[in-house]
Parts: sequence; C-alpha cells; structure tokens
Amino acid sequence: MINHINFSKFQQHHLQSQRLFHGRGHAYEGLSHVNVDWFSPVIFITLYQAVSPQWLTCQVEGLKEKVSGCQSIQVQHRYIKFAPIEVLWGENIEKAVAVEQELNYHLTLGKSQNLGLFFDMANGREWVKAHASDKNILNLFSYTCAFSVAALAGGARQVVNIDMSKASLSKGRENHKLNQQDLSKVKFEGVDIFKSYARLKKYGPYQMLICDPPSFQKGSVNIERDYKKIIKRLPELMGNNSDVILCLNSPDLDEQFLLAEVARECPQCHFQYKIENPSVFKEAEQGKGLKVLYFKYQTV
Repeated sequence: MINHINFSKFQQHHLQSQRLFHGRGHAYEGLSHVNVDWFSPVIFITLYQAVSPQWLTCQVEGLKEKVSGCQSIQVQHRYIKFAPIEVLWGENIEKAVAVEQELNYHLTLGKSQNLGLFFDMANGREWVKAHASDKNILNLFSYTCAFSVAALAGGARQVVNIDMSKASLSKGRENHKLNQQDLSKVKFEGVDIFKSYARLKKYGPYQMLICDPPSFQKGSVNIERDYKKIIKRLPELMGNNSDVILCLNSPDLDEQFLLAEVARECPQCHFQYKIENPSVFKEAEQGKGLKVLYFKYQTV
C-alpha cells in the first residue's frame, strides 16, 4: 500500500486534510479493503476486512517514516460491529480538525462509524464555495453541514440545513462557530425531508439546492426508491435559473440512473456537467464511486 501513495504530492499539500490512499475503488489489486486518510496530526487507516498484524505493522512503520508531523496512527475496523478504532502508534487523539481550502471541520474519532467529513466531496464543497455568492441555499441531508460552511465562506445570503439527526446538526453548528461564521445566516432543521416539504418551502425560493443523501438508512431512506420524491418537488422549492447539485453515493447506481430520474420527474432541470472527484479517488470501474451532477433549473 505504501508504494501507491504519492508522498511528494502530499508534502506539497501536507497542511490540507486529504485521502492518501483509496483502495475501495478496486484500482489496486488486493487492496480494496483499505483506505488511508490524513488530518493533522493523525493518520487514519480504515479496514473493511481483517489483515495480518505483520502487514499492519509494516504499513505503520512506513507511514511514520514518510509523514513528518504525525503524532498518531489509528485504524478503524469497519468489518467489526460498531467499527472500533485502535491506536497503532503514538497518542490517543480522539478529536481533530480537518483543514480544507482554508476552512475547518471538527472530527470525532471513536464515537461513530463516520468521522464528520467525507473527503471525496472536497471538489463539491469547492464548487459550492465558488458559486454561492448572495444565494439562498437549501442543503438536504446536511450531516455536519460542511456544504453550509463552504457556502457561507463563498458569500451565501442564507443556508437552510435539513437533516433528521439533530446531533449531526449540532455538530454543524459547531463547525460554523469554528470558522467564525455568522449564525444568523444559517438555519438548522432536524426534520424528515420526506414529511416536511412545507417547512422546506417556508425559507424558499432557493437559488441553489444541494442534495447528498445516504444510499440506504433502515426505516427512512432507500435512495433508489426515494430520490424521485425529492426531484419531483424541485419546482416547489427552486427559483428560476437556479443551481441544483444532486449527489449519488451508491456503488450499485450510476449517473445514468440519476439523469433518468431527473428527465422523468423534473424536465425543467437541465444537466450541465459532472463535478469530478479528487484524483486520489481512483475507480477501477467507472460509475462505482461518488457521483456529483450539476443541473440548471429553468422554467422558461
């Protein structure tokens, strides 16, 4: 695994939090069960199946040698119930801050399966920051509100964050505070999107919508079944000539699924282009990784 990491490129951008190695894309033979992330001062290895202690020790020794400033190397065993985290070397650091494009995001290690920020969406956040100026923005499935932080940094007039998890929204509020942003411009609504369209409409119309749903959440979301329910509501939410960012995380659904859903349910949305993932997220088979599609909503 160590041999596949571009450490010279990393050294140029070592202040930025980033994925160092992406094995889940199946682009590296025998390593589809491994990801490695960096958020100073922690190297974080994610394993989706068991490995030998000898292999893991070898990786730790190599990473220690290559990454200056590292104070902790940790591994998360995603193949074990509750995805426990183990400190392999250095300090037991349970909280960290991810730095991306001069913005900061709280990370929590050891409390939940996900840390608080998805690195594959970095280009999406950069796009939103670049296009958010003076816009009223709806952020669906907002999680810890990383898109909202990027939008306010880009001059958004208002961002409305919607997520069923009030705990995630609370973390999102802390992310805004971490970046010293004006909370009077941010709304946090802990509601079920599919049952709360009246609440969503209250703050509209919107000049930008971001929808980044989970592929599946038992009892609440099955995105193959439910995405169309969101898309068909866009005319109730969006202003004319507005931006629509639709994301798809399922490895079993490609972008053609999303394009077909939009064409059928909301023909006023015109596909513009795909926002590409960071280059480190290599995929052996196109369409398996994150898909981020940009549409323009136009009524005339």
